[in-house]
Amino acid sequence: MTMIRQGLAVLALTAALAGCATTPQSTTPAASTTPTVSTSATTPATTAASPTLTTPAAPANVDTASEKAAWEALMSPDGEYAAYAAYQGVIDSYGRVEPYVTIHAAEQQHIGSLVRQLERTDVTVPANPYLGKIPAPASLKNAALAWAEGERANVAMYDRLLTQAIDDSRLTGVLENLRRASQDSHLPLFEAAAAKDGTLTADDMAKLHR
Repeated sequence: MTMIRQGLAVLALTAALAGCATTPQSTTPAASTTPTVSTSATTPATTAASPTLTTPAAPANVDTASEKAAWEALMSPDGEYAAYAAYQGVIDSYGRVEPYVTIHAAEQQHIGSLVRQLERTDVTVPANPYLGKIPAPASLKNAALAWAEGERANVAMYDRLLTQAIDDSRLTGVLENLRRASQDSHLPLFEAAAAKDGTLTADDMAKLHR
């Protein structure tokens, strides 16, 4: 299971059922770091075109197993850049609603942690290539359902990357922290939102957010 691909599959289905979703506008990044976008459907049930995103090519100096793990955690469609862009799309479409605002801010911190790890090994990190490319879902409840499943898949992604980055203790510490955030903080928030109307109140956040 992978986070953004699975989330996109759920969102693609809900978009097909509800009509076209609004896609936030953003400046197109440089071609060398722009993810490949296909208009093929992501699930057989999808009747409307939905983007399929692929990981931008890594620079030549991303050549160790640990560097490749850090690049994937940040740059892949299942990584932190894509998650940030997905939650930005929800905020752009529906306003500053919880738990998206809080998790969106956390994703920015996660991005910073991975960028520092890559820059530590002299890797030049591009700007987020996913902004404006992940459509908001048809409703906030659909969004919460999709990204609760996405957070479960994100935990599985980090389990895999932790075995790949075993030779770099500093990176594994970062990956463990990011996995913990998905498992213990983001997932419970999305599950709670999905059990309601897709949003959480300030009181809900105070009880649930860790």
